[in-house]
Amino acid sequence: MRKAGVTGKFVAQATLTLLALSLYCVALGQSQTPLPSPATVPPAVQQPTPAAAPQEQAEPTPRPLYGYQGVLVETLNGKNVSSQSADQLFNPASTIKLATALIALQTLGPDNRFSTGIWTDGVFDKATGKVEGNLYVSGRDPSFHFEHAILVARELNKLGIREVSGDLIVSPGFTMNFSASASRSAEQLYDTLDSTLRNAAAIKAWDYERTVLNDHSVSEPVPSVAVMGGVAVGSVSPTAKLLLTHKSSRLVDILKVLLCYSNNFMAERIGDTLGGPESVRQQLIAQLGIGDGELRLSSLSGLGVNRASPRAMMKVYRALRAELKKRRLDPSAIMPVAGIDPGTLEDRFTGLAWRGSVIAKTGTLSRTDGGASSLVGQMKTASGEVLLFVIMNQSGSVSRFRENQDFLVMLIQNTRGGPKAFDYKPVTMAMQLSHTESTVAVSDEYEPKPKSQ
Repeated sequence: MRKAGVTGKFVAQATLTLLALSLYCVALGQSQTPLPSPATVPPAVQQPTPAAAPQEQAEPTPRPLYGYQGVLVETLNGKNVSSQSADQLFNPASTIKLATALIALQTLGPDNRFSTGIWTDGVFDKATGKVEGNLYVSGRDPSFHFEHAILVARELNKLGIREVSGDLIVSPGFTMNFSASASRSAEQLYDTLDSTLRNAAAIKAWDYERTVLNDHSVSEPVPSVAVMGGVAVGSVSPTAKLLLTHKSSRLVDILKVLLCYSNNFMAERIGDTLGGPESVRQQLIAQLGIGDGELRLSSLSGLGVNRASPRAMMKVYRALRAELKKRRLDPSAIMPVAGIDPGTLEDRFTGLAWRGSVIAKTGTLSRTDGGASSLVGQMKTASGEVLLFVIMNQSGSVSRFRENQDFLVMLIQNTRGGPKAFDYKPVTMAMQLSHTESTVAVSDEYEPKPKSQ
């Protein structure tokens, strides 16, 4: 990666200085002048605090920022608002999931549903509710979770099946609860199908599915299928017959969960369906006119060492907006709305004035590249103007980077009269990951902890 140099290292401070001075002029009723390019400003200027900002829309006081920063802010028609090191390479972290979402929507379509097949090679006795034989499960649904296993049990119960005498055998590609291990997934499925073995996390997930998503006001029997044999990973028997097919939520709903919680596992699994990192990279380069050296992908979740410039990420975000618009969808259909949606932006931009005025994808790596943090999305101002932005930070404190990103966005909004919320009606998530004991939660953006921790 090309380093930004000494000036580039401290130019983030100058960026905030310019914005704070501009805000100060606005607060005093003076005429506002266009912001010059941050790269032209010497880094030694002392940064004033934005004390002159209206108190009902007060921003946090900025502190010195160390590390490297790239910024690109544009109007919808492409006019530059502010830029800094826009062609330098940074680690985009989880904001690369926006690229994964773009290619997924183009390839699969927003209404795509992943299928999970339930098979048996046995004979079903309706009188006893027992299948004399094995139960097979096949599919590669990246979102298959506790509640989906219970939905399968309910559908089997509707067929009259309550017990399987043989084994539970899952295909090598089957995963559950974001575990890459097919055998571990098989064990979780085995326990979750049977109500006598079901754990508390599964029960919570089912309660959410039943009462929140489907609004079942009438009580129903607890779904349960007991498998009396063991658990194995293997192929579906050639003699097996399909009992039922479970369909996942629509891709657009899965992406909403994926991007709100920054779910690494689902991003990687969907990425596999798209051909992997290099395939996605080549598609982006061909479609968006991104230079070969502007984008390097080692993962489609954002984990590890990826590289992108702010300008390249802006092209990705513009293409994603265009794809969503073609599908008659808004960015909020798949991305978190700050201060409203659960997940990584739930506790950012929460002030009354700013709540709902930012739609963005976060990116966080606490150790890789000395700490990396990004924020990519759009903001709305008091006049109704929508500005697109990319902020990328590296080699420093991720908490300070986040603080700086929020400060920068809010100052830009205030130079244009203040923030305004997007027209957004909160949606019910297809899965409420924070309500389970799953390994995936709000902190899933980070790298896995070292084994020593």
